[in-house]
Formats: sequence, structure tokens, C-alpha cells
Amino acid sequence: MPQKADAEQTDGKPNVLGGRPIPPLWLLALITFSGTLAMHIFVPVLPLAGQSLDANPAQMQLTISFYILGLACGQLFYGPLSDRHGRRPVLLAGLAVYLVASVIALASPDIHTLLGARLLQALGGCAGMVIGRAVVRDTSTTEEATRRLALMNLMVTIGPGFAPVLGAILGDIAGWRSIFVFLCLLGLANSLLTWKLLPETARKTADQTAGLVLKNYLNLLRTPAFLGYAIGGSCATTSFYAFVSAAPFIFGTQLNRPSHEIGIYLGILILGYWLGSLIASRLAGRVSVPKLLRSNILSLAAALYLLVTAMTGHLTVITVMLPMFIYTIGGGIASPAALAEAISVNPRVAGSASGLYGFFQMAVGAIATALAGLGEDHTLTASSVVVVACLLSQVCFAVANRAARRRADYISS
Repeated sequence: MPQKADAEQTDGKPNVLGGRPIPPLWLLALITFSGTLAMHIFVPVLPLAGQSLDANPAQMQLTISFYILGLACGQLFYGPLSDRHGRRPVLLAGLAVYLVASVIALASPDIHTLLGARLLQALGGCAGMVIGRAVVRDTSTTEEATRRLALMNLMVTIGPGFAPVLGAILGDIAGWRSIFVFLCLLGLANSLLTWKLLPETARKTADQTAGLVLKNYLNLLRTPAFLGYAIGGSCATTSFYAFVSAAPFIFGTQLNRPSHEIGIYLGILILGYWLGSLIASRLAGRVSVPKLLRSNILSLAAALYLLVTAMTGHLTVITVMLPMFIYTIGGGIASPAALAEAISVNPRVAGSASGLYGFFQMAVGAIATALAGLGEDHTLTASSVVVVACLLSQVCFAVANRAARRRADYISS
């Protein structure tokens, strides 16, 4: 049984693990949640903002693309920076960038300024996504990290579910710029809470030069276990973006459902990730990681069912929602274990591993979204992308587990 006493003291003293204090999990979830929230909350007001800024729909879509680009690229830098300079100062710097960018977006006089602000906002917002995961790894055993990451995912995955609803409400009541007022306030709150409540958790490595950072990344990319868990975990989660991007066309065009129902359907699917993460948090410590990762088979079976349904033309709301709900449960179970294993391959560079893992997630999400827009039959295309992603995920998990076992056998011998 793992020794949890060191990690979960409740006698009024700061929680510690190995001499390092454990920050509150809700704070880590909040700073992680902020990065993804800002991406989704702006989607409902794209037409309003376009009219205000005299921008065409293609230009407004770039505000989302630029944000995804910023999330993907920024995560490559925050990990090694936090390994060298510490989690706390680097996170505070990222939150400051997020706050400044939100102010610029709020005052944007044209689309070009807004695009730059959105890119900058993503570069700041992804600091929490990288460093939040690294802090969990700093202050937890691998097994405990799986449980805490699953609980953090429970709090974080609500963002894509309710962010568009919140954005629509703010846009209707106070206009599209009110969204950036809200994000400014959120950025300020995160900065103050981090300053007050987040202790330093990393063992800083002052010799983390640019050359060493590149070497760390190359070593991680050459490590089959990390590569397998990173690609597999990304395919098990952000391939869901393919379905999200196609959902308005699947439900609205193919199934003739009113537009207000689409947000409800996506919210139900986000609940599936909640349920999967909850199951993962309950099973951590009692079921081995390889068994947890086999939950991806559940997602694969569900995706195959949706693909067959699309090919045979038997589409209904139920035949679409049921397999996708099962798919999200499988992804919610597999994701925390894959992430915990990936950033535990080399604990000395947990920040770099977290950043590289996040890069893979956003890259897979961007690729899946792009591929989902290629076909005319939106359900067939989206389900095909998800099936391929699940197959790739299963192969990657198998490779990673085999490599991890060989490494453990070598160390024990």
C-alpha cells in the first residue's frame, strides 16, 4: 500500500510530501481550467465580434486557430523554464502575460490586434496547463499523481462544457467585449491566489541551458515509454475535438435538431469525461496502470459502433450520443493514468515532460479537427478520425507498457 500519510496531513499543518508542501488541488485546477476556458468561451460571439471589427468569418475563425497554436507552442517552453527557475515564478509570469493579453483583447480596435492578443493570451494561459500538472508530479508518488490528476480533470473538464454557454450569456447581455472583462478578472484572481497560496515545489536545476533543454526533449522523444504514453494519451482525449467541430453539422444539418440543443448534447458528453475521471480516481491504487489504460478498448468499441451506424445510415440522436458518451468515459479513465506515467518517466524533467505532453495533446486536437472537416458526411468523417485515433492510442499504450516493463526489469536486475 502506498504511504499517503505524508501527502495528506490534516492536522492543520501544511501538507507535505518528501519535505515539499502540497498546494491545494482546486487552485491547480483553476489555473489549468483558465487556459482551456478562454479558448471555448469566445466561440459563441464570433459573429458579434466580426460585425464589430468588420472582419469576415474566416478571419474570426483564426482567433480560435491562433489560440490553439499558442497553447501548443507555449507548452514547449514553460516546462523547461519551470524546471530551471521554479514552478512559482514562471507560473506568475505566465499569468501576468494572460492578464495583459486579456486587457489588449478587450480594447482591440481591429481584427489584427485581436489575433495578436489571442495568441499572446494562449501563450500565457498554457502556463497553468503545464505547471499545474508538473506541480502534481512534484508533490505526489506516481500512483498518487494518477489519483490527483484524475480529480483535477474532474474540475477542469467542465470548461469546454459550460464555457460556450457562459460566453453566449455574456455576449447577449453585455456584448462580446464583456467576455474579456471576465477573463481579465479571472486572470487577476489567479495571479493573486497563486501569489498567496502556491509554494515552490520544484527542485530547480540551474544548469538547464537551451542546449540541455533541447537534449531533454530529444531524450524524451527517444524514450518509447514517454512517446507511447504521450501520443496514446493525446489520441485518447483530444481526438474528441474532431467530433466537437462536427457536432453542429451532425445534429443541426444531418439530424435537423435546433441549435440550442447542440450545447446540451456536448455538455452531456463532457459529463462522460467527468464520470471516467471519477472512476479513474477511485481505481487508482487498486488497479494497475496497464489495466486502466485498457479502458481505451471501451472507447474504440464505441467509436467503431458510431462508424458502422454512420455507414449504414441509421443515425438518430441516441445512436450518436450513446457511443460517444461511452467513448468519453473510456477517455476519462485512460487519460490521467497516461499523463501520470508520461511525466514520471524522468521525474527530474517533469516540467519538460508535462509541456511536451501538452504539445502532443494540442497537436492531435488540431489535426483531428482539420481532418474532421474534409468530408461531406460529417458523422462518417468524424467517427473515422476517432476510430483511427483510438487504434493508434491502443498501439501506443501497448508499446509504452512493454517499454516500461523492460525498463523496470533492467533496474531491478
